[in-house]
Amino acid sequence: MANVSREIARKRRHERVRKKVSGTAGRPRLNVYRSLENIYAQVIDDETGATLVSASTVDKELRGPLASLNKTEQAKAVGKAVAERAKAKGIEQVVFDRGGFPYHGRVKALADGSREGGLAF
Repeated sequence: MANVSREIARKRRHERVRKKVSGTAGRPRLNVYRSLENIYAQVIDDETGATLVSASTVDKELRGPLASLNKTEQAKAVGKAVAERAKAKGIEQVVFDRGGFPYHGRVKALADGSREGGLAF
């Protein structure tokens, strides 16, 4: 058990969360993935298995404006961007899926940004 890598431990936590959290057409799942350099957010309808909207720090539209910000500010901007895109598709409410990451730092900043953008969860 002591030799479990951080990534395996995160995946185990994510599986535990996913047992309870599932996105529907009426209330899709806002999924977050955080790598060392970037952060990614997707709004997913688990019933059809479709990604409805997404945003990340590697998006062509966001990459330029985000270059001068630190990672936490980038995460907040990605949260706002995914919220705007979701609102444009008529999505108001989501279920937040932190992806096995602690609700802290960049993950929390993305959640706060998407709330500011108008998503409810």
